[in-house]
Amino acid sequence: MDLRGYGASDKTPRGYDPYTAAADVSGVIRSLGATNAVVVGHGWGGFIGWSAAVLAPRQLRGLAAVSAPHPLLLARSGQTQAVARTAWFQLPILPERRLLAQDGIHIERLLRDWAAPGGTFPDAEASRRYRAALQVWPAPHCALEYHRWFARSRLRPDGRKYSARMRTPVAVPVLQLHGAQDPAVSPTATTPPHLVSAPLRHELITSAGHFPHEEAPELFNTLLVDWLKVI
Repeated sequence: MDLRGYGASDKTPRGYDPYTAAADVSGVIRSLGATNAVVVGHGWGGFIGWSAAVLAPRQLRGLAAVSAPHPLLLARSGQTQAVARTAWFQLPILPERRLLAQDGIHIERLLRDWAAPGGTFPDAEASRRYRAALQVWPAPHCALEYHRWFARSRLRPDGRKYSARMRTPVAVPVLQLHGAQDPAVSPTATTPPHLVSAPLRHELITSAGHFPHEEAPELFNTLLVDWLKVI
């Protein structure tokens, strides 16, 4: 599903904190008539998946976090390029204008910069779809709000409260899947055992960057399905 603010999801003025996003995930699971689900999330989707596993534990029976270290490790696992961009994203208005400018060429550049060098992602069709999704105002603003909450909350009471809650061990099986050539988030940012009390599995896809599900979909699907069979 699209996270709040992305693609076809509602683009609300607020609600880009992990508490609200975890409640969104929980609500979608219940709205589908299920009591729980295995959640698979990439990037900020993985961040929200980790959050839901702690904040809405009854709704999750497993978590696959793709290119998404445990939230308590995220701040120190960012690569130089991603840290610089996150700092840029804190500015008002200018980042949104950049994402909208020149028919979304900056969006395509972000995808290429964070994929493995020399790969085929994004191809023309993938680029078109990502650019179309993020060029519907206020999608760029909403997408950046996740980055802004994460950076700014570290100095606020809500951020400290969230960090304290996330020290609760995740009690469902977890698959951490990373691209070995990820220039955004360090693929070596493995989760310490004390943060996951259930089985924890870590997989690397050597040919992929930050988007292993897009860059190596067949291998990604094989690893995911194999894990799903045993949890």
